[in-house]
Amino acid sequence: MSPSNLPACMAATQQDIEQLIAAQCHIGSKNIQVHMNPYLWKNRPDGIKLINIGKTWEKIILAARIIATIDNPADVCAISARPYGQRAVLKFAAHTGAQAIAGRFTPGSFTNYITRSFKEPRLIIVTDPRTDAQAIKEASYVNVPVIALCDTDSPTEFVDVAIPTNNKARHSIGLIWWMLAREVLRLRGTLATRESEWDVMTDLYFYRDPEAEENKEVAEDTKVAGAEEAIPQTYEPIGGGDWEATGPQGATFAPPAASGAPGGSWDNDATDWTAAGTAPAPAGDWAADTTAAEQTSNW
Repeated sequence: MSPSNLPACMAATQQDIEQLIAAQCHIGSKNIQVHMNPYLWKNRPDGIKLINIGKTWEKIILAARIIATIDNPADVCAISARPYGQRAVLKFAAHTGAQAIAGRFTPGSFTNYITRSFKEPRLIIVTDPRTDAQAIKEASYVNVPVIALCDTDSPTEFVDVAIPTNNKARHSIGLIWWMLAREVLRLRGTLATRESEWDVMTDLYFYRDPEAEENKEVAEDTKVAGAEEAIPQTYEPIGGGDWEATGPQGATFAPPAASGAPGGSWDNDATDWTAAGTAPAPAGDWAADTTAAEQTSNW
């Protein structure tokens, strides 16, 4: 399965082959298009077609050499209408200087100069020939070459360079775009040597579900909020004493008297203050003194 038509400096390393197999780039579909027969390795017992990984690497190198020959990187257009490839084309455009069309392709972008999204690329790269059929069709009208990631059942009409790979899985799509960008930078001389590792991780090109990321952030926020609420709040009274038995400085309160005198409990006083004349007048009451003086003056 190793490529044999490439010089030693462009041959795939053991790590590259392992990455291609781990991302399931060799897994095809049960159907096969007649032009994809040269890239077929064998058939599995369940009918799945397996792609030759060596042919995949050869086409990645060929596509990278074609991209590197274009003087202006902005004349290359990376297209992906499938969600699994939109993040990959955006990262590819950011690293190589190409233009990216992620999402729906506006009809007339290559043929109608009145449209806002009108472009005149010299080369286009598509993720899926079936999903991006409109872009390939318009490119054929204006004689623009096409590089496409093709599965075993993908249509190859108007496709000039087909990179045989699994274009239905998120990991395989992201890995092929990552390898293509790395090879372009190597040929342009952006990377120091071919043996030096690229500091961009492969995961950066993989598709991420926005809803899953939002749910993950919400779960993390909820977890942090729950941890803050779980912290026990303990309060120590001033002086360290018990407010029911002692005062702020530790002074104790005397228990109330059992009588109705001041300082006692009014609940234990059986005197009915609503009854007229039943309340005894305290000594030195000014009301009692006034009554006695009036009686004396009358006599």
